[in-house]
Amino acid sequence: MKHFHLTPTLRQFSDIFSLNGYSCFLVGGALRNHFANIKPTDFDFATDANPEDIIRIFKHVIPTGIKHGTVTVLFKGHQFEVTTFRIDGDYSNSRHPDTIQFSPSIYEDLKRRDFTINSIAMNLQTGEVLDPHNGIQDLKRHLIKAIGNPVERFNEDGLRLMRACRFTSQLNFTIEYNTFNALTECRFNLQKVSAERIRDEIIKILSSEKPSIALRIMEQSGILELIIPELSTCRGINQKGYHDFDVLDHLYYSCDGGPSDDVILRFSCLLHDIGKPLSLASDKEGFPTFYNHENISTKLAGDILKRLRFPKNDIKRALHLISNHMFNYTEQWTDTAVRRFISKVGVKNINDLFRLRIADQFGMTNTNKSPESLYNFIDRINTILEEENAFTIKDLKINGTDLINEAGFKKGPFLGTVLTELLDTVLDDPRSNNKETLLKIANNMKKKYMDD
Repeated sequence: MKHFHLTPTLRQFSDIFSLNGYSCFLVGGALRNHFANIKPTDFDFATDANPEDIIRIFKHVIPTGIKHGTVTVLFKGHQFEVTTFRIDGDYSNSRHPDTIQFSPSIYEDLKRRDFTINSIAMNLQTGEVLDPHNGIQDLKRHLIKAIGNPVERFNEDGLRLMRACRFTSQLNFTIEYNTFNALTECRFNLQKVSAERIRDEIIKILSSEKPSIALRIMEQSGILELIIPELSTCRGINQKGYHDFDVLDHLYYSCDGGPSDDVILRFSCLLHDIGKPLSLASDKEGFPTFYNHENISTKLAGDILKRLRFPKNDIKRALHLISNHMFNYTEQWTDTAVRRFISKVGVKNINDLFRLRIADQFGMTNTNKSPESLYNFIDRINTILEEENAFTIKDLKINGTDLINEAGFKKGPFLGTVLTELLDTVLDDPRSNNKETLLKIANNMKKKYMDD
């Protein structure tokens, strides 16, 4: 059995429990990841000490979930979650136990957990590993298996359905037969889980190396149709041209092709073509067309992200990327066209938009291809960015105050329209971005706006 290396901090943490007459076991994800050859990061513990005892023996304790026997101990720069051995009562709301009962037995505590791979414990004093549900064996088999009756486990806590899917992507595991069948049978328990908790699980899925594994399990079990039904409608929508897959598989693989360290960008990859089913039509040859799908996708993506309670700024960023992903650059574009593109997209969003486009191209064939035209476009943009150009109203050498004080405009909302037209002029001819020239142009525009 692979040896778990105890750091000095973990040893000292355990010693405090032992010196006060209590046992302390490392449990959960740290051991699971250790035996799956993944570096442990978060450390959770189980103990026979009651929360009040933990608060007494440690200086800094946060009662994060004291109702369920859980506290967070701040120790030498770490946050350790510690839960008292417990037996759970009934789960009438399919989310949390109605009652809990503290127990002196670590085995009773391990019995209440969700999956065998999460029911391993190690005594930090002796190094003894407890594995009453053969979790280590299931880790070797790359298998996610519920403890005992999977229907009972999923009926106890609906969020476990999402956790099962999430582990398939994080660990690249499969789900045991009976456990998978229970996913389908119990999927409606997710309706009792808050949107925020579901969102957090989706974030973890999108942060994994290959989200498509979990997304496909969600689809096959019927969970996807409950959570993101707009995605489910993409199944069977075939495409033409360079696409090897229908829309749904294309979105799965595009998501895989996005960066795992940027959840919002990866969600944009997953949703960028979600409007294709609603925009589907046929050309004269009978081939499918998807005109205006980017605008429909933007609307649907907004509905999904709001439903999952994503922050407003994250939603705004995702929708901006999705609405602009259908650019078709060619070498025939003029410098003016490139400047207008930069102005429309925003300098700060260009790299993200290109990463979305690269993921989009990956999703066409599920392979990496060198997007030469995209690299050429990047070179063009970088050349223009190196020059002194204006891409936003703030970049103009004139502002609303100048229009009032030096061009004789009155205050009013039309000043923004004037500045927009001036920017339009500068995008055509960057040399016009000087105060004198812009004031002359503004004076020529004044009669039109002042008469209105």
